[in-house]
Amino acid sequence: MIRQRTLKSVVTATGVGLHGGRKVNLVLRPANVDTGIIFYRVDVKPAVELPVDPYSVCDTRLCSGLEKNGHKVGTIEHLMSALAGLGIDNLHIEVDAPEIPILDGSAGPFVFLLQSAGIVEQPAPKKFLRVKKTVEYREEDKLVRLSPYDGFRLQFSIIFNHPAVDSTSTEVEIDFAKDSYVRDVSRARTFGFMQDVEFMQANGLALGGSLENAIVVDEHRVLNAEGLRYADEFVKHKVLDAIGDLYICGHPLLAAYTAHKAGHALNNRLLRILLEDSTAWEIVSFDDKKPAPAAVVRQLADESPLLAF
Repeated sequence: MIRQRTLKSVVTATGVGLHGGRKVNLVLRPANVDTGIIFYRVDVKPAVELPVDPYSVCDTRLCSGLEKNGHKVGTIEHLMSALAGLGIDNLHIEVDAPEIPILDGSAGPFVFLLQSAGIVEQPAPKKFLRVKKTVEYREEDKLVRLSPYDGFRLQFSIIFNHPAVDSTSTEVEIDFAKDSYVRDVSRARTFGFMQDVEFMQANGLALGGSLENAIVVDEHRVLNAEGLRYADEFVKHKVLDAIGDLYICGHPLLAAYTAHKAGHALNNRLLRILLEDSTAWEIVSFDDKKPAPAAVVRQLADESPLLAF
């Protein structure tokens, strides 16, 4: 049986919020079977509980965030991506600020935290959301699509008309039947353009952004002294974001995801379109008599160490 997962122990981290620029404390706690992923704003009394839910998503211009009764927790996509990548089903996440710390701008530090806490299987079957028919959403020249697939595959393409981006691969396919989330995806950092960063900071956004937590490019080149971690790091970060955005549905997906010039808003719109058509999906589990797709077995058995960063 493919079982649900949580952490063996509590783990903590401290970092800077990307947009507020303030210190943020993060606590990850094990949770019981069928709890799901729940965020808590513990700086609010009483603490506000924000379960992951596509219909609670807000602030999709610059990140994916959740909102409940006027209280928000933003920039959840990198942590959600790491949880999806390592197959964590149940977790309590406490944060004392309106956003998750950005850390190094990738999911790598979150993978390290989760691996450090240890991952334990629980006595209940993991519940997958299997896509049964194709759904898609288009907005001008942008596209997101989910199609039936016996596993989990993501195809993404980007166009920025910028020499630093266009000199790298702008298309990528990740299929977890053969690719490793930890090795091939988790270390891809968020990126920004210098003129955009300057504009946002002048308007009170991205106050915590720096070369320590993002790839920054000027008009011609990458400004980070160490360069890129992957030859296709720009488009791989978009895949990393998409994995986190899609996991907000509350279950790991069995589907093929295709995107062109997409972002958080389109990913959330796609999830809502999917969930609103009850004929397009079903919840499935796998026991010894019903073998799981190869991608599921391989991903959950992935022991790839997190490479130094």
